[in-house]
Amino acid sequence: MAKRRKVGNLMALAVLSALVQRPMHPYQMASVLREHGKDQNMKIKWGSLYTVVQNLEKHGLIEATESTRQGGRPERTVYGITAAGRAELTDWVRELLATPEQEQSRFTAALSVMAVLSPAESADLLAQRLAALEKGLAARRAALAEAAREVPRLFLVEEEYELAVAEAEVGFVRGLLGELTSGTFPGQADWQVFSETGVVPPELAELMERGLHPQQP
Repeated sequence: MAKRRKVGNLMALAVLSALVQRPMHPYQMASVLREHGKDQNMKIKWGSLYTVVQNLEKHGLIEATESTRQGGRPERTVYGITAAGRAELTDWVRELLATPEQEQSRFTAALSVMAVLSPAESADLLAQRLAALEKGLAARRAALAEAAREVPRLFLVEEEYELAVAEAEVGFVRGLLGELTSGTFPGQADWQVFSETGVVPPELAELMERGLHPQQP
C-alpha cells in the first residue's frame, strides 16, 4: 500500500527531482521540468507549482537559500532541497518502482460501457483508435531512436516503458477489433440483439444483475 506523503502531489516529486540538480526559483523549476518532459511522464498542473513549493517548504523538504531580483522584476526566492527532502525523494522513488498501483484510464472506462454501442460501431471506433495509435507509435519509436543517439539510456527508460505500454495497447486493440470484425467475439450475437432492441437477452441479464466482474487480488 502506498504511503501517505506529507506532500503527495506528483508535482512535488518532480520539484524534488529538479532541486537535486541545483537550487532554483520556481520559474526555473518549471523551465527545467518542461525541458525534461516531466509533464509528459506525470500529471502536472502548472498552476499548482507555487502551492506545492510552499507545502514542500512548510514540511521541511526544501528551504529558501536566497532571494534574487533582476531590474524591476519581483523578487524571486531560490530554493534548495534539504536532507529530509532527499530522503523523501529516494523513498518515494523506491515505492513507485516497487509497488504496482491500479491506474484507471479513460479507455478502460469506455471499454467498461462499450455495450451501449453496437458491435459494428464499436469496431469502427476501435479501427479509428488503432490507426491513431499506430501512427503515434511509429513517431515515438523514431523519436526514441533519435534521442538514444545522444541521451544515455538511464534518462530514457521512462520513454521505453511508455512505448512498451503503447505497443501492448496496439496489440490489444488490434486483437479486439479482429474478433469484432470476424464475428468471433464471445456473446456478440446477444450484444447485437441488445443493440437493436434495447432488451437484454436472458443469457446476459442474470450476469448483469449480479454485476459479474473479476475480483482484484
